[in-house]
Amino acid sequence: MEGGECGFPPEPSEPSQRGSVSSAGLRAQDVLVYLVGDSAVHLTVESVGCVNVQELGRSVREALHIPETAQEAFAFWLCSPLLELQLKPKHQPYKLCRQWQDLLYRFTEASEEDISQDEPCLQYRRNVFYPKAKELQIEDEGVLRLLYDEAKANILEGRYPCDPDQWLRLGVLSCALELGVGLDAPAATAAIRKKKLSSFLPAHVTGGGGGLLSALRGKGGRQAGLEQNLLEEYLQLASADGGAQEPTHYLRQYLSTCHSLPYYGCAFFSGDIDKPVQGILHRGGRKTVNVGISLEGVYVIDVKEKHVLLGLRFCELSWDHSYPEGEGDSHILWLEFDGEEAGTPVNKLLKIYSKQAELMSGLIEFCVELGAAAEAEAAGTDGELAPSQQAPGGAGASGRGRGGRRGKLRRQSSVVCSRVHTLSTISYVDDGKEIKRLKPKRAASFFSRQAPAPNYSAVQVGENLEQG
Repeated sequence: MEGGECGFPPEPSEPSQRGSVSSAGLRAQDVLVYLVGDSAVHLTVESVGCVNVQELGRSVREALHIPETAQEAFAFWLCSPLLELQLKPKHQPYKLCRQWQDLLYRFTEASEEDISQDEPCLQYRRNVFYPKAKELQIEDEGVLRLLYDEAKANILEGRYPCDPDQWLRLGVLSCALELGVGLDAPAATAAIRKKKLSSFLPAHVTGGGGGLLSALRGKGGRQAGLEQNLLEEYLQLASADGGAQEPTHYLRQYLSTCHSLPYYGCAFFSGDIDKPVQGILHRGGRKTVNVGISLEGVYVIDVKEKHVLLGLRFCELSWDHSYPEGEGDSHILWLEFDGEEAGTPVNKLLKIYSKQAELMSGLIEFCVELGAAAEAEAAGTDGELAPSQQAPGGAGASGRGRGGRRGKLRRQSSVVCSRVHTLSTISYVDDGKEIKRLKPKRAASFFSRQAPAPNYSAVQVGENLEQG
């Protein structure tokens, strides 16, 4: 649901359908800039209708006492339950707020009623383009706490899927930061119960949904077990660290643990993918996903199951964005990557249906360009890669080329690892002359007790791959 520097809608110099903003151009007005959590920065801004993000940023950094060395860590976002967009320094937030309904019609599938009632807030939070390595160099406790608050919110909401050992470790560090270190078992138990497990562990882990179904599944017993595990790890924390540490110690540990999640710091977008066809009626349907895009790669996450379906670094993928060709068609973000079918190396295509595909494609392209520029700067080539540094596959002008043969994606039990086998993808091979589609042969008899081993044959596809 989040947008980045590229793929943003036209500048607000274009006339908006929601009326003029000139009435706010000369007045001083109160502005609330929200932080992740319940707090906000209260500013009085002159000519609020004309002030841009760069000018507003100076006031916010001064109010929050953010040092100059960390000013690039944060950016302004326009956020609502329907859409989240990171703003550019030249954007004027007031004018974009006046155009919010236009943006919702363009980038979401929301109903007219939901769009008419939606209202964005201006939020100050992590910059998508801020490298993780720089975070660990930050010493200011206030800046680290802002980053911690945002990371914790994403963990609790399940936006950052993680394994049990990870979310338990993060929960313990949250206890240390919010309850202090050194409480005995009774005091720690009482403090955890007062704040509730949902303040430390992801909602899908604690069964935050509640209701009869949770009761039937033994929610009470599960929560008691989680509470005991959290308590035991908390009591061991101080001794493991050689005594209580400064808050910055635990803040860095929390962020460092989050850095092990490949999608930390991503901008997230909403979309749908095809479900694999199942049953004798070949029923399919679609599955809702979050698409996370960072400086390193693209991650497709199952919204319901809270695990990664596909994770690819930019060197492992090609991508494209196609516009609807007819009524009822969708915007599609295409992700191409290497795979295997019955031992045969193939190219796989994943279709992500989303009105935010344009934003995703733009952000991917910008991140690829940033990566190439960083590599060129490190190599001292003034922005041009030497022939030995260029990808073997030879990226085209659009930046969509792939670099050589990529390693196979591993299937593991971790929620962080890709589950390519659960995806409905288009598989094909390119023999240099023609593209051939792969599809499985049907079993001789549906009632066979033992299905034969998968067997694939190459067939030529006459229609466009997008129709697959």
